[in-house]
Amino acid sequence: MTMKKLALGALSLLALTAGAQAQSTTLTVGTVNNNDMIVMQSLTGEFEKAHPDIKLNWVTLEENVLRQRVTTDIATGGGQFDVMTIGTYEVPIWSKQAWLTPLESLGADYDADDLLPPIRAALSTDGKLFAAPFYAESVMTMYRKDLLEKAGLTMPEKPTWDFIAQAAEKMTDKSAGVYGICLRGKPGWGENMAFLGNMAREFGANYFDASWKPQFESEGWKKAVTLYVDLMTKYGPPGAAANGFNETLSLFGQGKCGMWMDATVAASFVTDPKQSQVPDKVGFAPAPCGIENCPNGGANWLWAWSLAVPASSQKKEAAQTFISWATSKGYAELVAKEKGLANVPPGTRTSLYKNEEYLKAAPFAAQTLASINMADPAAGPDKPYVGLQFAAIPEFQGLGTAVGQQMAGALSGSVKVEQALAAAQAQATRELTRAGYIK
Repeated sequence: MTMKKLALGALSLLALTAGAQAQSTTLTVGTVNNNDMIVMQSLTGEFEKAHPDIKLNWVTLEENVLRQRVTTDIATGGGQFDVMTIGTYEVPIWSKQAWLTPLESLGADYDADDLLPPIRAALSTDGKLFAAPFYAESVMTMYRKDLLEKAGLTMPEKPTWDFIAQAAEKMTDKSAGVYGICLRGKPGWGENMAFLGNMAREFGANYFDASWKPQFESEGWKKAVTLYVDLMTKYGPPGAAANGFNETLSLFGQGKCGMWMDATVAASFVTDPKQSQVPDKVGFAPAPCGIENCPNGGANWLWAWSLAVPASSQKKEAAQTFISWATSKGYAELVAKEKGLANVPPGTRTSLYKNEEYLKAAPFAAQTLASINMADPAAGPDKPYVGLQFAAIPEFQGLGTAVGQQMAGALSGSVKVEQALAAAQAQATRELTRAGYIK
């Protein structure tokens, strides 16, 4: 072969390579630093092998920071992200603002009908899916069976907050570094307020009444926050006002918590021997209630960390290709193979809860499904908004975080509970009056 032919061949190869690179699409994915998302990132080499024309650029952030960044980006049409990790709060608001792309290119084999009905409904507007659930959750009580037995107690089928208070006292052994109860304290509308908003419902209160009047000075909120502060002050870990979901998960996994009321998704981590020091000592029960009949058949929240495509993205087809992969049955099979069946992202697909092998591998599966199915976020006579642990109105994100700061102050002792609730009531009344909800 002549040098001329070799040179021409090399040039052709370079041209082909350059063409392939030019056709390659890089997706910027904004996500939260929760365990399931970290697992997703570790497995996306499999996605890039199957889709060599799509590369992934990850932006992984702490929960409060992620929410601030994606909200600013989508509201301004910044276009920084091609895929956003958002939840059931954002979808009904952002889809109506035309800020999200309907997910209509997930592929023929995606099987959207397999998504759990409460989750699919929460992520849809006018029958169109605007986000695909990566994992979904409600709330449950996780507890140390060995410590409860040592205390001479048995967890009821439907625990009450009176029982939880009794158990927290008896399970606490601060000399051994064991705290009877661990709960979220970090301020944020999706951190401490997710828990406290739900706890207030467990005492019969909502954020706003049917006329949009804030309820922070109602008996339900007073009882919930007073008990929360009392329990955490007496039987909780030090510095709890800085602990969010991840920090509390770490404490429980280290064997330092007797009980923890939080997201059902935590169950797979606290029972995983690779991530927990007490994997075989954990029991599961419904969330506790403070009144005889909890609202909506059970005091449960409903949340789904989900993947969505902002309308500002210029790479919508590639983004939906990735979302289809990350929320598919095939991805669940990949996680089962690589990380174990019990670590499959929970709460999204009916087929998972019909899988007998999964039910055997995941002792928390039945409680997770029951909690999700009992959660009803719809507006009704008792509240004019969609949502349980949040209110799906644009103003709630800022308001919830401001109120969360007040609640963290009460927990840390810088203000009294009554002062925190009065300040929350005043803030909420001003905000809802300014926004036109209160006439």
